[in-house]
Amino acid sequence: MTETGSVPAQEAQPSEDVGHPRRWAILGVLVVSLIVVVLDNTVLNVAMKTLADPNHGVGASQSELAWMINSYTLVFAGLLFAAGVIGDRVGRKRMLLIGLVVFGTASLLSAYSATPDQLIWYRALMGAGAAVMMPSTLSLLRDVFSNKEFPKALGIWTGAVGIGGAVGPIVGGALLERFWWGSVFLINVPIVIFGIIAIIVLAPESKGSQARPDLVGMALSMLGLVSLTYGIIEAGDAGSWTGVEVWGAIALGVLILVGFVLWERHIPYASLDMKLFKSTRFSASSAIITLTFFGMMGLMFFMTFYLQLLKGFTPLETGLLFLPFGASMLVFAPLSNGMVQRFGAKTVGIVAMLLVMTNFAVTGLVFDAETSVWVVIGLFFITGAGMANLMPPAMNTLMSSVSKERAGVASALGNTLRQTGGALGVAVLGTVMAQSYRSEITDAAPQLPDAARESYASTYGAIETGAIPAEAVGAVTQAANESFVTALHVTALTAVGVGLIGLIVIAAFFPGKRPRTPEARSEQAAERAMTEA
Repeated sequence: MTETGSVPAQEAQPSEDVGHPRRWAILGVLVVSLIVVVLDNTVLNVAMKTLADPNHGVGASQSELAWMINSYTLVFAGLLFAAGVIGDRVGRKRMLLIGLVVFGTASLLSAYSATPDQLIWYRALMGAGAAVMMPSTLSLLRDVFSNKEFPKALGIWTGAVGIGGAVGPIVGGALLERFWWGSVFLINVPIVIFGIIAIIVLAPESKGSQARPDLVGMALSMLGLVSLTYGIIEAGDAGSWTGVEVWGAIALGVLILVGFVLWERHIPYASLDMKLFKSTRFSASSAIITLTFFGMMGLMFFMTFYLQLLKGFTPLETGLLFLPFGASMLVFAPLSNGMVQRFGAKTVGIVAMLLVMTNFAVTGLVFDAETSVWVVIGLFFITGAGMANLMPPAMNTLMSSVSKERAGVASALGNTLRQTGGALGVAVLGTVMAQSYRSEITDAAPQLPDAARESYASTYGAIETGAIPAEAVGAVTQAANESFVTALHVTALTAVGVGLIGLIVIAAFFPGKRPRTPEARSEQAAERAMTEA
């Protein structure tokens, strides 16, 4: 295995070196399908205020708004792994088409929801469709591209993830300025129809292992991931990890996942071969995927509050400010494999992680209410470049650690790690920010009612609605701004600590540059053959 887990062109079989004749067109269609899924993770954030309005939305309460987002995340994370395993058996193209149909239907239903409960359930159905789709996009890529071209295709796929997340708030904000709230869901329908037609015409069917289905393993993975994700989401919403509901759900999820691991180790037809984790590259790549999305989603979380509440940008303007992040990923992700081939995964990974940590460090040390927006834009661009050179090599190692017949399993595992890491990032860093803010604002503005001390958003809301005496507004606003900046610094420096863990993992376990000698190539080919066996 090379630094990115791919085999040199000289060692590949002729059929593998050519790839499918329509592979680049297929990649384009898969990227469009992927962007819809990723975009929908963020597009709803800008519609929260509208949905809460009983006249122009559905009159959702704060908890109902939270579950409109969380129902999608919960089902998406819980079904990802099982969907990847099933896709290997029944066909990746078939699973992708099923996922698109479910996702498109749920989007149409969501657009015309009459009550908050309806929208929550339709969003959960969208999450199910997304979970069925996402592993199939990556496993289809693994099948139609040669070993030589796959890293480049994976870089483009990864760039699409970044641009989709960044474009979501922009699309949502632009639609809400001109149309009713349902348009943020209705826009998915024509894109899904295009995707279905293009996949039917262009993509070949692709199947993997036809071994005995591991029904118990799939059930355990779904139950464990749903319980774990639910506990993490609850912790993030409550801003605390102390509740029985939080710890109970997390403990149950961990217990079930331990049972999943034990079951997979002792059956011959396991969905996930636990021997893969004996490979330091596989385990290190898994850790980096989790840690990277932990930091990235946490960054998006606290920077959204900073830009909208402290700096006063609209949702659309905030979305536009995130665009350099996605654009940077789109530019640099396809180039990451060439960088790894030239300098080695260790060097590229260390530099990339340092770029990501630069954003956290600058935010934690110098950001305040007067920081120039150009500093924010520059840091987002730098962070995107770092992400672009972390994720493709890590995902490529994960995908190349298994045979093409089990590509759906590797794809599902990688996406599950991303989703779980992102949920953890929002929950952990959100808790750090909330507790730090509460501590600061209590000392700075003792006259505030308890409900207004919960977060910067609640304090700001209390000021807007006149719950605070007019003569105290100036002092409370200043105290709230100062408390938020302090909480932002604490949260960002906590993220630096997470980045340091990732830096240690990369330095200790990522491979350095290997000499391109015949002996080295033979060793790499032998290592891959042993892995796939």
